[in-house]
Amino acid sequence: MFDTTIAVVGNVLTAPEWRRTKESNQLVANFRIASTARRYDRENRCWVDGNTLRVRVSAWRRLAEGVASSITVGDPVVAFGRLYTRDWQDEEGNHRVSYEMEALAIGHDLARGRARFYRNRAAATSAVEDGEADAMIGGEAADAVADVPVGLGDGLPELLPGETEPDFLEVVAGPTEESDQPAAAEPGTAEVRRSRRPRREPVAA
Repeated sequence: MFDTTIAVVGNVLTAPEWRRTKESNQLVANFRIASTARRYDRENRCWVDGNTLRVRVSAWRRLAEGVASSITVGDPVVAFGRLYTRDWQDEEGNHRVSYEMEALAIGHDLARGRARFYRNRAAATSAVEDGEADAMIGGEAADAVADVPVGLGDGLPELLPGETEPDFLEVVAGPTEESDQPAAAEPGTAEVRRSRRPRREPVAA
């Protein structure tokens, strides 16, 4: 009746894998994420690892394309979506339970690094050929995709666009060489002058 939404902050364990569902013929990219708690050990006076949560994350449609071209193993990410458990049986008939997330949004953890956003362009997803696999995605059988539509780094520009920094106020004491007019303020007061920083040319990434 109710969806359980959760935000998981952790690291990518496996590279995104492209698959296509057999029944609905939908493309999906899935990977595993691990989130490890940290606690302070008062006796040893140091931080130690606590419990670990491992979740299989599934990204669909445009989100799948962004995930496949933006994240790789070891990246710190934040994943938000619907969490659920899937019951299944292995080849030996043993009952197994796995934790899965249908992601609604995925991004890099900017507390641990820097990133730059590039908006998607309207384009159709390239055609792919199905492979054979026994995996289940969201309880539905799926085949492995032989030729992935989007890989790591695809669609990102090679050159960073030029950046023009805004004006800033510089405080100087008295007249300067750039100004021909004498300072109107009394001695001991400061003059406010507006200047512009030089523009930086784009460099290769």
